[in-house]
Amino acid sequence: MGWLVKPIGELAVIATGNTPPTADASNYGDDFLFASPADIDDSKWIHQTGKRLSRKGFSVAIPFPAKSVLFVCIGSTIGKCAIASVELTSNQQINAVFPSEHLDSEFLYYSLLMAAPSVKEQAGEQAVPLVNKTQFSGTLIAVPKLSEQRAIATALSDVDALIAGLKKLIAKKRDLKQAAMQQLLTGQTRLPGFSGEWVVRRLGDHFTILKNGVNSRAELSAEGGVAYLHYGDIHGSKSFFLNPHSAAMPTLPLEKAKELDRLQNGDLVFADASEDLDGVGRSVEVQRTADFELVSGHHTIAMRFDKAVLADGFKAYLQFLPAFTAHLRRLAAGTKVGLRK
Repeated sequence: MGWLVKPIGELAVIATGNTPPTADASNYGDDFLFASPADIDDSKWIHQTGKRLSRKGFSVAIPFPAKSVLFVCIGSTIGKCAIASVELTSNQQINAVFPSEHLDSEFLYYSLLMAAPSVKEQAGEQAVPLVNKTQFSGTLIAVPKLSEQRAIATALSDVDALIAGLKKLIAKKRDLKQAAMQQLLTGQTRLPGFSGEWVVRRLGDHFTILKNGVNSRAELSAEGGVAYLHYGDIHGSKSFFLNPHSAAMPTLPLEKAKELDRLQNGDLVFADASEDLDGVGRSVEVQRTADFELVSGHHTIAMRFDKAVLADGFKAYLQFLPAFTAHLRRLAAGTKVGLRK
């Protein structure tokens, strides 16, 4: 393609941030943005930061010009980057590439996003991953003419705008779904063809507790044995339903799984431990278990309900019933890791 390929350090000035002494409260105020990795998310531009510096604090910091591209080089979030909307500074976990006559800032931002995985690999397996300034400066960037850089940046910005619009639409649809669940699951709104009072039942009279495993992650393997549903997999699931054929789950050796109950379609599995109350009652309803061996694992409660009382496909939504979740949170209140058996 004939583009020039050079290390970033040969194309622009790179600076690493620093932290003004925190013991001196007068270093902090409202005058200048002070970026940390926590302030860099999916947004392209940095407009706000959790902390700000006073003029005094900024005078002992390393100033980054507006349109500098900030890149996280230390910790678990190596590779996150964003563009400074105004003159600002950062802590020592961030390197900044200053604006340059050879580089369009938005083009550089996208180039660094693409280079982030290879930069992260340089950190190795250290306890605290680190890519030093010299390593970062050696990152190779393919650089076309400035006019082409700007054209590419504009095209990618248009894609960003489309994605942002879709995210807003998804968020709006999610809010509508939440409102619909609130109405339908409490009986405030009834579907066509249904009327009359709902029957209130005590769930404890209509289910069987299934025997689960108490095995740690260290006892599991990536293949062989019986699929094992760990409570962390429930918290990490993006769905209220579990299709074991498409879920990546660890396995438990057959010998250790022989006494455990195999899960069936319609079984409901709760995580009985959570770091906060928001996770209490998180559950998945099991589907498509034909010809598939699956057991419930550590910190879970697996239940098999009377299908004449609770239909398959409905049980997954119990976790959104206000009275149900309120009851679980009362049980969990005061415990260290959420709901206990």
